[in-house]
Order: sequence, then structure tokens, then C-alpha cells
Amino acid sequence: MTTVTAPYTARKISPMLAVANMEQTLAFYHDMLGFIPMMKSSEYSIVERDGQTIHFMKAASEEVMKCVRGHTEIYIEVSGIGSLWEHVKTFKDRYSIRDLFDRDYGMTEFHIEDPNGCLIFVGEPTAGRYKVSGT
Repeated sequence: MTTVTAPYTARKISPMLAVANMEQTLAFYHDMLGFIPMMKSSEYSIVERDGQTIHFMKAASEEVMKCVRGHTEIYIEVSGIGSLWEHVKTFKDRYSIRDLFDRDYGMTEFHIEDPNGCLIFVGEPTAGRYKVSGT
């Protein structure tokens, strides 16, 4: 096994998600999580919040979406999860949302399913309880 020895800096990692309906997806990420469109077209869009981006590409077919739904997940680590939760829980009648809860690995989380079946984990380190695996 070889290791990369070339000096470089990984500056940002942005998920690229396939979507069935671009407008519906952009509205969800804006209304639910406050992401703002930076680039918007019917085929490819980018949203941003606090310097973090998510890219969306129109799925080539319904067959692609069948593969994506229920098989795509992203994790968004935040600060201020309590106030975000107060906002998000008002959408429980429209979206599949798992209530705020503590994880044994030291994160407080809630989960949301976006309109494309992507499961979004939103988490924040649980104050005073952050555990490192193996300790």
C-alpha cells in the first residue's frame, strides 16, 4: 500500500446528489436548512451555507432515482442544533423527520429525508460527552 506523499491541502469536500426535481430540492434545502442557491439551473445547481456547499444534478432517469432513493446519506455537523431543531420540527407534517436525540458516540442529532430520499444526518457534539472510539 502506498501513501500520498505529494504536499497538498484538501480545502473542501462537497457532496453531489442526484435529484428528481430541482426546484423542489432547492426549496427544501433553503426552507429547511437555510442553504442559498449560488448557481441554479434545471440540470445542475449549487447551494451554500456558511462556506459549505452541496451540489445537485438532475438524475438522468427515474431508474437512477430508484437506485438513489434510500441509498444516499450525508452528514451535516452544526453548532446551535437546538435552535435549528426548533425550526425544523415545524416541518414534521411535510417531511420524514426523526426527533432530536443523543448518540452513544457523543453527538446530538436529528435526521431528515429530503424529497429525493437522501437521509440527512444533522449533528452537534453533545456537550461534555464527546467519546472517542476505543477509549
